[in-house]
Amino acid sequence: MGPLSWEILDAEDITWLRDQESFPAAARIAAVTLARRMGFDEQRCAEVALAVSEAATNLRRHAVDGALLLRVVRTPHEAGVEFVTTDAGPGMADVAKSLTDGTSTAGTLGIGLGAISRLADTFRLHSLPGRGTVLTARFWPKSTDRRTVESDGPLVEGLTRAINGEDVCGDAWAARLVGARDESRAAASLPASSGTTPAAATGRDAEPAPRQLGWAELTGLRPPPVDVTPTRAPRAARAAGGDGERAVLVMCCDGLGHGPLAKRAAQAAVTAFRDSPSEQPDGVLNDVHKALRGSRGGAIAVVRIEPATRSVFFCGVGNISTFVVDPATETRRSLLSAPGIVGHQMPTLRTVRLDLPPEGAVVMHSDGLTERWQASDMPGFLDHTPLVAAAQLLREAGVRRDDAGVVVAKGPW
Repeated sequence: MGPLSWEILDAEDITWLRDQESFPAAARIAAVTLARRMGFDEQRCAEVALAVSEAATNLRRHAVDGALLLRVVRTPHEAGVEFVTTDAGPGMADVAKSLTDGTSTAGTLGIGLGAISRLADTFRLHSLPGRGTVLTARFWPKSTDRRTVESDGPLVEGLTRAINGEDVCGDAWAARLVGARDESRAAASLPASSGTTPAAATGRDAEPAPRQLGWAELTGLRPPPVDVTPTRAPRAARAAGGDGERAVLVMCCDGLGHGPLAKRAAQAAVTAFRDSPSEQPDGVLNDVHKALRGSRGGAIAVVRIEPATRSVFFCGVGNISTFVVDPATETRRSLLSAPGIVGHQMPTLRTVRLDLPPEGAVVMHSDGLTERWQASDMPGFLDHTPLVAAAQLLREAGVRRDDAGVVVAKGPW
């Protein structure tokens, strides 16, 4: 078992673009606009635009039912741009060969995929011949040696997609770290909203830590504040408890219905999840239930993953599907939620435990994905990052008649 990166990125899905006549041009314009909002310089904006344009052109020429997602990813210190493409096209029998410059099946120069991989800080591709392909590429404001830092990728990543005809999605996901942590890595391991220092995590006296940069500062709308003291207890201090070992809390939420009101309920659930002082699934779910009173409510499930004890603890209410997947046997075990609506009809909560298999994954999704998928039908999809796995699941099992949300947690545990 290799070392865990203990990295969780905040992510915000901005827009899905579907394959159509003006697809490459529309994707390029949207990508440049987003990169500029994130404070990228003109050279980096041009690189993002070129990569997105190449990906969209590939979808246009080769794919069936191609789609491209633009989204924002954040660390405590910077914001980046990421895109994900999915399709139901012919796939690639030899991915390594397809990444080689000069390889083309359409009579072009064949440098598109290679160019994307060189321009991106993080590039991943997984293809199933005859089924389709998933590609992910992440860009940070300045070209740095982040490829080494992100070699293993975040522990938890997910995707959301709105129902056809809606611009916003009522599904959401979130993750955070809990438990005692090595103070030398605490600050780097925190979600973007934490704003803590290693000294705060250990409870030692320390100078007040400056607030982490927010959206306005990251996008250059206003200069960063100087010597701003946090107004609430740092998350690292709240997280340094439990059983003395690190753990990951993950939530998947399906806001009731569709549209803006469902999205509002889902975002309220995300905020309550992040702010909850509890480190156990049932305690977090109770806090989310209180926060959702007066809203539409929703179906919500929370898992706690403890690599040290090889345990997955689960508590859920409503129609959220949760599975523990063993990549060695390509089998999955389901965790069943109780009936009810968080924020309205809360049943008696019960937390259950399953073993965490070596290199295993936890998959959570709303009913915008069917449960008919099998790991054996997608060979190798868990060999990549959680984002690639989530995108393959959305491509394989997603439906257009409902909001869709899927989150995958996996690591070398």
